[in-house]
Parts: sequence; structure tokens; C-alpha cells
Amino acid sequence: MTPVIALVGRPNVGKSTLFNQMTRTRDALVADYPGLTRDRKYGEGRHMERRFIVIDTGGLGGDKEGINQVMEDQARLAIEEADIVLFLVDGRAGLTPGDGEIARHLRRTGKAAHLVVNKTDGSDPDAAASEFHQLGFPSVFMISAAHNRGVRSLLDECLWDGTEENHEVEPATPSGIRIGLIGRPNVGKSTLVNRMLGEERVVVFDQPGTTRDSIEIPFTRRDKDYTLIDTAGVRRRKHVNEAVEKFSIIKTLRAIEDAHVVIIVIDAREGLVDQDMHLIGFALEAGSALVIAVNKWDGMTPEDRKAVKETLKRRLEFIDYARTHFISALHGTGVGDLYGSVHECYDSAMVKWPTNTLTRILEDAVQQHSPPMVRGRRVKLRYAHQGGSNPPIIVVHGNQTDSLPSVYRRYLENTFRKVLKVKGTPIRMEFKSGANPFEGRKNELNERQKAKRTRLVSHIKTTEKKAKRKRLKKQR
Repeated sequence: MTPVIALVGRPNVGKSTLFNQMTRTRDALVADYPGLTRDRKYGEGRHMERRFIVIDTGGLGGDKEGINQVMEDQARLAIEEADIVLFLVDGRAGLTPGDGEIARHLRRTGKAAHLVVNKTDGSDPDAAASEFHQLGFPSVFMISAAHNRGVRSLLDECLWDGTEENHEVEPATPSGIRIGLIGRPNVGKSTLVNRMLGEERVVVFDQPGTTRDSIEIPFTRRDKDYTLIDTAGVRRRKHVNEAVEKFSIIKTLRAIEDAHVVIIVIDAREGLVDQDMHLIGFALEAGSALVIAVNKWDGMTPEDRKAVKETLKRRLEFIDYARTHFISALHGTGVGDLYGSVHECYDSAMVKWPTNTLTRILEDAVQQHSPPMVRGRRVKLRYAHQGGSNPPIIVVHGNQTDSLPSVYRRYLENTFRKVLKVKGTPIRMEFKSGANPFEGRKNELNERQKAKRTRLVSHIKTTEKKAKRKRLKKQR
């Protein structure tokens, strides 16, 4: 089996930094800011041809109320899932009462736990770890996660301790359809994630900005693999002041680009606002397939529901191909219908079309509405083929395609979408013109052609003189 390692400890002891070192990524947000990590974050690492799963958690030992209690519940769930627990302490801050409380909890669980003293750079490691021996752990490791010191020996001991001697590399679990959930803060994205998973997987609290990092969650539903990506809420730029929030927004935008299908969550009670439109625009620019989920639909009056539907129809006319669902993530109403739209979007984004089918659709569209004249010449569109997937790219070849009006380009895009029955995903049209092989080349005449041209010029001049003499003779 693949060993699962959980990283636990007080806030700001370096758990996320160690997570990034062990996975050799920068997936976890890192800042000198207590309580930055709130959800369980899973990552995959490899050491000496051995694969393992590592879980980053929020800080333990804080206040037992509010969001801190929810964060602590998530950390305790990670301890239950893990085979090995790495208990991180701060070598600079020394032993605290919170460390003793965490140590007692770990002993009650009976898990294989190791004490890891972090931030030992710049000091005597033995002196820094001396006071932590009273916690009673048989093995103590001194590391500096920020400088990657001592991490290799820590993994050597952990992956050898109490695990099978089968060191074959196990195949990674397929991620399946990657579904990204985006939206403004406090619209119910994390609640929707938990409802889709059927468990309290991410922290949910009635406070804007609860989610700070993008959390990827692989799961299986009805024998099909998925990966849900819960993202931080994106506010308007003028309201973003903290550096942590700026990094959270960057990871949210990156999650949009990595997802196969994006679910944009809208708060029905606040209606469709400009920030929702900006997020939709970014998803379309990234080429992501799109599903619209209008959350908090329960408890609204019929008049309010009618007003919201009219607003959506009027302002989202440019993406009329995207499915809209009216849901309640809190109570589960309509959430199951999202999977049907997700599969429809994914199938449309990944479909492959033969060249003859696309060319036939192009010919029918041109026959029904011919391209306009450009500088006295008709634009000729010869054939079309597929240039890529997710989003589908259709490449049209012809002459003077650069001069094709945007109105006619949209007509061709809508024709392809209608005939091919593409749902939920944008279509990118590319137009290419064939190069003129004689452009820029000067025609050089041979001796025979030059002589013929001289005779022709001489004949024209002689004819003009005769005509002039006749005109003068008539005038006399």
C-alpha cells in the first residue's frame, strides 16, 4: 500500500513548507502568517522510488471556537487517515503548552508518530531539540524545511518504519474529469464541494475568505473518476490588500486553466454582479467548458426567482450554450444534476471530428450565406479541419481570410456549434490564408520575349502616329 503521511503541529511551525519540499512542488501557500492553511491538502511525493501521500493540515492547539475549531476537526481527520504522523514543532519558539496537548492526543490515537523539530538553521540542533525530549517521542528529527536540510533522512526513516518492503513504484490514480469551482467569496463553493463529495472534506464557515488555497480532491462516483478543485473566492482588485490573498487569487486563476470543466457559483440572493462576469470572461479566455450554478436558491420568493432568471438571460446571452442550474448546496437540491452537465461539457470539449465532416459543414454554410466582397474580390473558404481539443479548435483555410468580418466569423462559429451539437464549451475559430507563390517575384523576360515586346511597342507607336495624321488631315 501507499503510505500516507500527515503533517500536524501548531500554526506557523512550517508544515506547508515541509509539504512543498516533500512533494517537490509549490502547491501549498507559504507565508509568515499563522493560520494560513485551513483545509486538508493532499499531495504525492516520491523518495527512493517509493511513492507516498502527504497531507498538509491547519494548525492545532488554537482556540476551541469559531473557524479554529473547524480547522482542528480537519486536522484530526487527517490524523485518522494517516499511517504515519509527523509532529512538527518550532525550534526557535521552544516548547509550548500547545505542543504538549498535541503530543497527548497523538499518543491516544496510537498512530506511528515522529517528532520533527523545524527551524533549526542558525542554531545548535541538539540544543534546540533538548527541551522537546520531555514529550516522550522515541525518535526526534532536526530539520530546516525552508533550506531542505534533514528532509531526506526524515523520509528514509519514515518510509522504512513499519511499512512493507515492496519498493515498486505504484501507478498513480487517474484524475479523471477535473472540475474547478470558482466564484466570489462566501457564495457557497466549499459547501458545494462537501455536498458533491458527501463528507465534510473542506472547511465551511460563515465568513468570507474561509478558503485560502486551491484544494484538489480526487474521488470516484458511480465508477467514474473525478478531481474537484475548491478555490479561494476572488474579490474585486481594489478590495485585495493582503499578499496572501493575491497569491490565493493567482492559484484560483491557475486552477481555471488546469480544469476541464469550470462551475461558476453565483449567489442568487445577491444576483449576478460585475465580478461574476469578470470570472466568466477569464474562464472563456482560458478555453474552459462552463457550467453555471446559481446557489442559495432555497427560501427565495417567486418574484425574486423570476427577477434573477431574467437578469441571467439578459446578461449571459453571449454564453447561451452553457447550462444553468438553480441549486441549494446546503440542502442538496439540484446538486446531483450538475454531473450530467459536467459530462456533457467534457464530451463536447474532448470530441474529435473528421476533416470531411467539418468541410461539408463549411460548404453548406458558405452556400447558404456567401462571404462578403473584399476589395472587389470574393473571399473563398476552401476546407476546414480540427486543430485541437479542450477547447475545440476549428481551422478554416481560404484566401483573404484576414479580411473576413467578425460578423461572418460568428456566423460560422454558431453554424458549427449548431450542427455539431456542441454544449457548454467555447469553440475557437482560426482562419488561415494560403500564400501567393508569385508574390514579390519579378517576371524576367527572355530575349525572344523582349524582342516581341519591342515590336509590339513599335507597332503601337506607329499606329498612334497614323491615327494622329488622319485626325489632322480631317481638320484641314
